[in-house]
Amino acid sequence: MPDTAWAIAEAVQTGSQSALHSVERSLARIAATDGVTHAFTAVLGERALERAAHLQSLQADERARLPLAGVPFAVKNLFDVAGLSTLAGSRIERDRAPATRDALLVRRLEAAGAVLVGALNMDEYAYGFTTENSHVGPTRNPHDPTRIAGGSSGGSAAAVAAGQVPLSLGSDTNGSIRVPASLCGVFGFRPTYGRLPRTGTYPFVASLDVLGPFARSTRDLALSYAAMTGRDAGDPASLIAPSGSEGSDVRLTPDAIRGLRIATLDGYFHENANDQSLEAVTMVARALGATASTTLDGAEQARAAAFLITNAEGGALHLDDLRARADDFDPLTRDRLLAGALLPAAWIDRARRVRQRVAVDAARLFKRFDVLLAAATPGPATPIGAATFNVRGRTLPTRPNTGLLTQPISCLGLPVCTVPVWSGRSDWPMPVGVQIITAPWREDLALAVAAELERAGVARAPVAQF
Repeated sequence: MPDTAWAIAEAVQTGSQSALHSVERSLARIAATDGVTHAFTAVLGERALERAAHLQSLQADERARLPLAGVPFAVKNLFDVAGLSTLAGSRIERDRAPATRDALLVRRLEAAGAVLVGALNMDEYAYGFTTENSHVGPTRNPHDPTRIAGGSSGGSAAAVAAGQVPLSLGSDTNGSIRVPASLCGVFGFRPTYGRLPRTGTYPFVASLDVLGPFARSTRDLALSYAAMTGRDAGDPASLIAPSGSEGSDVRLTPDAIRGLRIATLDGYFHENANDQSLEAVTMVARALGATASTTLDGAEQARAAAFLITNAEGGALHLDDLRARADDFDPLTRDRLLAGALLPAAWIDRARRVRQRVAVDAARLFKRFDVLLAAATPGPATPIGAATFNVRGRTLPTRPNTGLLTQPISCLGLPVCTVPVWSGRSDWPMPVGVQIITAPWREDLALAVAAELERAGVARAPVAQF
């Protein structure tokens, strides 16, 4: 039976499988496995079955025009879903009125034939890298339930890795798509800042937030990306994106990457990655024939700037609740947001200037190279509850530092496709991801390179075995 989004869609389009069967299989898999993974915070069985029945009622030629016909998907619970309170991983938002309308990207996916089956666990207010949610419990890594799924979109990555859905949506402010994709062994795609409108989602840091998909194949990422692109006045950031058929012109064929200039990022990105992550980058570079290496000047400063901007914008956003309902926050989240609310304005101004300077340096780098490679996480998933991890002999707190390698790229708003790599070594049984980084608005190159790595067998996303 097909288990990727593109294969399910083809089966439903041709009539070899019904949309109803596809959705029933997804709901059955959720019921059988979510007691282990704890990826879902809400399962929308009745809605999903009604939607599937509607798809089945369409004429064959109508279904054939739906690129995601019958594909089950789920979304991080910061996306509005009609009838559900938009939790954003919190306790406080449970008291808010339910959403009256689905988020824009949910509507766009359903217009393409996909079927929403539920909402997914996350770090509180998207502030974390582990999805050890103190209000509802941690999401567990499907490949080893004693380990974290990563975050803040941990439920989104785990649901795909567990085979519960072939496609999910998350958000990425400082690495919240790339980190869980890396740790759960799935493909994760963060488009350029502004490419996908955030209309109908709970914000975290407006100047950094990006939405994007998780899947088990590059083709699935490209299909969902094409369905979701397009500006929307509800999100002013999306109005900076170039208009046109930017989502539909992605080519995943080998000729799409012919002649690309590809380099591995060293310096900061080498110093903050352990052996398995560096080996994964080497495997990817070798498969692409990439022998060059280069340095992103100011990467460490960009990460610091991202931290300051995140703390300040996040603290300001939640200031009223921090004053009135401080005890309803996860203590670690609360303390970081409070610290952000107290940051001097001069520090934030300096952080923004650093961000602009490093963006100029990155633009110069993309005149020399088309694609940059870097590890997505310092290493594989750490145990649930581990307060620290080691990288190159240094002991670091887990929750703020699992995004060491993603935050500098977030600060610059660049598009990234994270590909899952398995070493095949018995002493390194867990996956790690590699970031395929391109210049702004060149999502097509990131996806094309990821597709080549998938063809070569270097990047793969097997369904976890329970």
